[in-house]
Amino acid sequence: MSDKKRIVILGSGFGGMYAALEFDRTIARNKDVEVTLVNRENFFLFTPMLHEVAASDLDITHIVSPVRKLLKHVNIFNGDVESIDVANKAVTVSHGKDPHFHDLKYDHLVLSLGSITNFFGNKGLEENALTMKSLGDAIYLRNHLISNLEEADFECCPKVREPLLNFVVAGGGFAGVETIAGINDFLRAAVRFYPNLREEMLRVILVHGGDVILPELSHKLGKYAAEKLTARGVEIKLGTLVSGVDGNTVTLSSGETIVSNSVIWTAGTAPNPMLGPLPCEKDRGRLCTNEFLGVPGFEGLWAVGDCAAIPKADGKFHPPTAQHAMRQGKAVARNIIAAINGGSPKKFKFETLGQLAALGRRTGVAQILGFNFSGFIAWWLWRTIYLMKLPRFEKKLRVAMDWTLDLVFKKDPVQFLTLRAPTVSSPSDAEEEQALRAAA
Repeated sequence: MSDKKRIVILGSGFGGMYAALEFDRTIARNKDVEVTLVNRENFFLFTPMLHEVAASDLDITHIVSPVRKLLKHVNIFNGDVESIDVANKAVTVSHGKDPHFHDLKYDHLVLSLGSITNFFGNKGLEENALTMKSLGDAIYLRNHLISNLEEADFECCPKVREPLLNFVVAGGGFAGVETIAGINDFLRAAVRFYPNLREEMLRVILVHGGDVILPELSHKLGKYAAEKLTARGVEIKLGTLVSGVDGNTVTLSSGETIVSNSVIWTAGTAPNPMLGPLPCEKDRGRLCTNEFLGVPGFEGLWAVGDCAAIPKADGKFHPPTAQHAMRQGKAVARNIIAAINGGSPKKFKFETLGQLAALGRRTGVAQILGFNFSGFIAWWLWRTIYLMKLPRFEKKLRVAMDWTLDLVFKKDPVQFLTLRAPTVSSPSDAEEEQALRAAA
């Protein structure tokens, strides 16, 4: 039996990846320690820039970093998590087209499985809505926007064309506001390349249940953001929810209906369902941890990021944001290292430094260290701060070049489709001649 200490990390979001990075530069270099990162994708996705891929501001590969380039001493398992057995300290994983199953034993398990989109039981939304949680979502949304413009350009019937040019985003938080700002700019810039379409044909609608968008920021900044978006042609419906979607009809809680085949849902998330069967204390599906990021009652079990309810000194929980998850990842790695080396763990303490949102057209809003910023300076802070946080110098340079070229050149309305080229299987000349002789 191996005497190695085995550390397994499930998920390479901000929490899992920054834990892996901390291990990679420290204890993973030790031959007596084995660290394994399990993730469905073989890259780390920088989600704050996701909406810029959907809006054609950034190349699709520039906000992802291959984990094998980031991690030199950590084992990478590219596959799915099938089950977690905390009693026997084992995780069952699978990979391959015809799934091969493996059991990974662990001494320490870091759960960083994140969250998934939650439609709250609304079947119409579940079947028809687009989401913005993954790189695939952003690419699919971009393709969908362009496909609608292409179809609408040659559609002569107004009733058929209308749902193609109406776009609804549900949810006025950071994800919803940045998504609608990006796609609104993209659509209005792209429509000029379609001779049969005019900008006034577009209808871009943000639906939000609260009384002001961006409720995470101050009321003043939320109103500023709403005014800027409205001035650019976005309709904002406050105190309203998307109650149903049926085909090309979107029904709002106010009773209003909108004909559209484009509903982007950003209004709800839920912890990863893999956590459900675990016999641990939970808060609304998230694993409850102690201040050291460990799960009470289960030695060697730790949780970070969106899937963890981590207590603060005031009795509340740390918010599920990237800046918290990054630091939780580093903190949990250091506490595991302390546990292996016989040291003492440290409590996780961190307060939000600030929050920022990009509104497109070199405009943004930000709240940093208690100070409010808006307009160009907030947009500049958004780009500067997130560019600094983006992993790897190569990616920083590529994104900076994309942004610079965007000042000079227009966005390209180009779809990224994964369809294979058509093929044919024709008989060879010899086979054809032989067939003709036989027929004669």
